[in-house]
Amino acid sequence: MRMFRILIFKELKGFYLAPFGWVVLAFVTLMQGISLSTAMKGFRDTPMKDSLIYVTFHTPVFWFYFLFIFPLITMRLFAEEERSGTLETLLTAPVQTWQVVASKYFAAMGFYAVLWLPSLVQFKLFEWVTGLPPAWTGGALGGTFAILMLMGAAFTAVGCLASALTSSQIIAGIITIGVLVIQYFVGFVTVIWGESFPGAAFFHYISSQRHLHYFASGLLDSRAAVYYLSVTVFLLFLTYQVVDFRRWRK
Repeated sequence: MRMFRILIFKELKGFYLAPFGWVVLAFVTLMQGISLSTAMKGFRDTPMKDSLIYVTFHTPVFWFYFLFIFPLITMRLFAEEERSGTLETLLTAPVQTWQVVASKYFAAMGFYAVLWLPSLVQFKLFEWVTGLPPAWTGGALGGTFAILMLMGAAFTAVGCLASALTSSQIIAGIITIGVLVIQYFVGFVTVIWGESFPGAAFFHYISSQRHLHYFASGLLDSRAAVYYLSVTVFLLFLTYQVVDFRRWRK
């Protein structure tokens, strides 16, 4: 476990001691602020039955920046080390392949979780500035951040696998955003084709928009948790196989 901790700290330094990590944090904070401002403007212009939390995370701005977080934080994990030759050195060191994969994944997930801390501060500022009671329930707030972590776990695993497959950060980023955009638009299949065809239940089951809708309303669905955690484990297993193949090939 000592080696595992060393690897995690090494990866975390790559996020926090480099300007790129702080640029990503500033970008997410800015875009989340825009989402919150857009939601508040909507509340001012038109009465709404949904909570401020719900509306904030259902603006087009949210999905625009949310999907781009993952290629930004994962594209360099394996690809950059492969390009520079440091991955070969790492894999010949006395460490196990699962430690390399897990350290990179958990470091990326840790950084991803930190990206949402400013959002919590922004919602708290709403109470301080307006002097009004929160325009949301505790269940909606907890559910929203729970689904963000679940989606983040699976989507970060997508980025890890994409980065392990290539030595180009650009290609890894394109693969990641391509898969996530496809996954996003899959949620509109039932909107286009209706609810009557046999596969409608399956598309509901994998729809990120639907999951966010329920969790942001304070309705926790264990099926979504099973889905995202299963996808995460499967993709990390594939990433392990890819990295392990490279290790023994060398």
